[in-house]
Amino acid sequence: MKVVTTIREVREQVNAWRQADNSIGLVPTMGFLHEGHQSLMQAAKQDNQKVIVTIFVNPIQFGPSEDLASYPRDLERDKIACEQVGVDLIFCPDASEMYSPNFNSYVDVNELTEALCGKRRPGHFKGVCTVVTKLFNIAQPDRAYFGQKDAQQLAVIKRMVTDLNFNIEIIGCPIVRESDGLAKSSRNSYLSESERVAAVCLYQAIECAKAMIYKGEKSVNVITQAMQELISKQPLAKVDYIEFVDLATLKSVDLLAQDSLCALAVYIGKTRLIDNFIYQHD
Repeated sequence: MKVVTTIREVREQVNAWRQADNSIGLVPTMGFLHEGHQSLMQAAKQDNQKVIVTIFVNPIQFGPSEDLASYPRDLERDKIACEQVGVDLIFCPDASEMYSPNFNSYVDVNELTEALCGKRRPGHFKGVCTVVTKLFNIAQPDRAYFGQKDAQQLAVIKRMVTDLNFNIEIIGCPIVRESDGLAKSSRNSYLSESERVAAVCLYQAIECAKAMIYKGEKSVNVITQAMQELISKQPLAKVDYIEFVDLATLKSVDLLAQDSLCALAVYIGKTRLIDNFIYQHD
């Protein structure tokens, strides 16, 4: 496994692989890797002859009051996680390698970014789309892998790739959870012991919603109210949002009459966690 820090080194390696007719899978990450990231790497390994993992805490997707400075970083730990899966190349650039001092070109996707996290984190998806576009241009992969936990991000990137005619297949991979149901996330490392116990309320709310739907409930208002009541019993938790949206458009729905995404964001103490599930209409 090679570890490189410059765009030139990535392109040289990719060119060599292309000359040998190798297919390439890309897993973009912000590091502090866990089993969820490894599941993306494993999927990439199955589908491609070569796998690139990028590790880059992207400054332009963080708002002024967000956790850019404190976002967890541990490159040595990340290298071990990549080696365990058999990754071929890690690209871990500095911000100065990715963004020149006069950088002023951005990629933005409208409509899909106006709901859910996009509404609450202005500019976030503009930063995500810009860095992902740059990584696609640098690595030129055949396929790129993203987790379903970031469901809005996955939808936005799929739309961007379609709209801008990238010749890249975008593959979404299932949420990986802890034994008690909490979705694996790098930000889970922020949680204290008591907050970690409290955080399972997101998964409990999801299971509550699924049970209600299974019994025939179709009213989004009734389901979200039950989810909020469950979470409100946890004193360390504060709901940011719980929303059901059309899976294709991410527009709010009032009744479960089409394929829908239930997405929620909850503060556990000061840490904002997200989770979701998909409802498939029969």
